[in-house]
Amino acid sequence: MEAWRCMRRGYGRCVVGRGRYPMFPHHPRSLGRDWTTPWEDLQRCCWNRHISSCMRWPGHYSRAPYPYFSSRHFSLNWKPPCLFESRTQFQYSNWRPDNLSQTSLIHLSSYVMNSEGDEPSSKRRKHQGMIKRNWEYICSHNKEKTKILGDKNVDPKCEDIENKFDFSVMSYNILSQDLLEDNSHLYRHCRRPVLHWSFRFPNILKEIKHFDADVLCLQEVQEDHYGTEIRPSLESLGYHCEYKMRTGKKPDGCAICFKHSKFSLLSVNPVEFYRPDISLLDRDNVGLVLLLQPKIPCAASPSICVANTHLLYNPRRGDIKLTQLAMLLAEISSVAHQKDGSFCPIVMCGDFNSVPGSPLYSFIKEGKLNYEGLAIGKVSGQEQSSRGQRILSIPIWPPNLGISQNCVYEVQQVPKVEKTGSDLTQTQLKKTEVLVTAEKLSSNLQHHFSLSSVYSHYFPDTGVPEVTTCHSRSAITVDYIFYSAEKEDVAGHPGTAVALVGGLKLLARLSLLTEQDLWTVNGLPNENNSSDHLPLLAKFRLEH
Repeated sequence: MEAWRCMRRGYGRCVVGRGRYPMFPHHPRSLGRDWTTPWEDLQRCCWNRHISSCMRWPGHYSRAPYPYFSSRHFSLNWKPPCLFESRTQFQYSNWRPDNLSQTSLIHLSSYVMNSEGDEPSSKRRKHQGMIKRNWEYICSHNKEKTKILGDKNVDPKCEDIENKFDFSVMSYNILSQDLLEDNSHLYRHCRRPVLHWSFRFPNILKEIKHFDADVLCLQEVQEDHYGTEIRPSLESLGYHCEYKMRTGKKPDGCAICFKHSKFSLLSVNPVEFYRPDISLLDRDNVGLVLLLQPKIPCAASPSICVANTHLLYNPRRGDIKLTQLAMLLAEISSVAHQKDGSFCPIVMCGDFNSVPGSPLYSFIKEGKLNYEGLAIGKVSGQEQSSRGQRILSIPIWPPNLGISQNCVYEVQQVPKVEKTGSDLTQTQLKKTEVLVTAEKLSSNLQHHFSLSSVYSHYFPDTGVPEVTTCHSRSAITVDYIFYSAEKEDVAGHPGTAVALVGGLKLLARLSLLTEQDLWTVNGLPNENNSSDHLPLLAKFRLEH
């Protein structure tokens, strides 16, 4: 009888973990930018992503930043919005990060499904056709006048080699094979063959070759695969690789790889978020910070600080996430600090396990956060209900961490020694305790950087959210590329002439997709895209 029910539903008994898989034929697809989409399927399955004019400032949209839900958050009266109606009908309420108690909006993709039977039928549909990710130039009318890596039709008169350095950065969570197998319930929508590492790695490497970024920031890089396959393959492509494995017995870590032809390495600075003497910091996440020197002939240029991290996932431990972020920012501050007191340009990439508009996200972009009265589960924006959650303590982390509320390392003062005759008097000034005492009553976090997000997180014509990860239980944005720039140079607010002093100018970005787009190719991973995350890619210009 069970087999008959499965046949009527269109399922076979092919099992990974305990999932069922559709019996319908699975047509190969690709999200690569060089693939084309048949016109009929483009009309039926995809939305036109081409933006022919300057994109709108994302601040015009007060949309909800993807709250994370499970079935217990639903009331009996609640009716979910139809995710697959026309884009003009798809509406979100005006949830704002400064009013975290509102619960009127729900992002349907975030509903935690208890079984495959709960999944919308659209997640099991498969259509012919391919999805194309386009390059979005931050101001299209400047496209032909701007030299961008990968563009061949460029006016050479516009190029000033001595004063400009163009480079590209990719951030990509490539999905550790061990983590995939440990969380097989997230991939029950996938056919079993596409989940094998022997199938996935060639696809991942193909993507990396295709986009040919100058800097790679990779997360969930499994240590055994890194040593035997990933590093040798990337080195053969001209990359120098640095790797930081997670602490404890975790199988994966973060890697930063850069082209020998573009940069030289100045310093490598790993960051371990686990501290055995601090009970709050009992998780094994890590970060990695490199200081790179651009190779520019006949010109002196500032160095570039590149950081990569994968913060804790647990939606209910915002205190740990904020502390991990503060530790990463403190290391970046130390590495990027220059002799004149300024900071060199910064690119900070990774999987931050936080959604757009959340307090953690806002802290990164705005450089400040007042967390007084903030529920611990609200920090990352993944949890909507704060029932039963405690409030963040003030301060969040203990004094012996050695990091101030400004997210910099506190300087330990050397004890002053005075010798009077045969008497030795030591005056020990415990500067850390003095500083923390002054900060104990403050619930304000700050950092010194002016960071912008490469992506706007919503499509400008409709306000529908972009997504960077998509599996059986969720489709949201958690991956980011942040970069240091002048206040006026903000992604999604193009066309502004900015005089950058040691900052970065965003030239272009590879477009993201909607949840509906991804389910037309059976979500992630699929035959052509072998991670449950999309690669993020940006092109920058360093003017000096």
